[in-house]
Amino acid sequence: MAEVKLTAEIRSDFGKGAARRTRRENKVPAVVYGHGAEPKHVAVDGHALMMALKTPNALISLDVDGKSELVIPKAVQREAIRGFLVHVDFLAVQKGEKVTVEVPIHTEGDLAPGGNLLEHLVNTLAVEAEATHIPESVTVSIAGLDAGASIHAKDVTLPAGASLAVEGDTVLLQVVAAQAEAPAEAEGEGAEA
Repeated sequence: MAEVKLTAEIRSDFGKGAARRTRRENKVPAVVYGHGAEPKHVAVDGHALMMALKTPNALISLDVDGKSELVIPKAVQREAIRGFLVHVDFLAVQKGEKVTVEVPIHTEGDLAPGGNLLEHLVNTLAVEAEATHIPESVTVSIAGLDAGASIHAKDVTLPAGASLAVEGDTVLLQVVAAQAEAPAEAEGEGAEA
């Protein structure tokens, strides 16, 4: 995963009014914390940050007052209707340090014939990986699975250097049998009654 370089300014004003003024300038209020250091309140260019966050678990090289710091987004708050960034919490990391992150689960292949349905119990998988080698996603093969089959966390092949951060017996996906439809005549009779 490539590092994304962003520049941030230190914020000295706090509170709702200050955050609104920051957003009016097309910047996003953020906090950088971690490694026992005092949290830094910063403002980051909104468009550049939005583009960086299109990649899940993006590794960001944040330039604050001429000092570069590696961070990953830990909590992202968005405006409910339009999806604009409202606030971001960054976790400071170091090269070689292990972090726990949620990575998206992608599926490949087709289920066994019969109209069965694939139910995603979770959309992400918690993994522990080196901060500079966080996987973008994990892929699970569902080819030929029939009703009643399930995929557990321990069944997922993880990239080198990554390990599960959840119990191996955690069910991620399961195949559910399709329900038979009631005949159209029976529905019509019930409506008349």
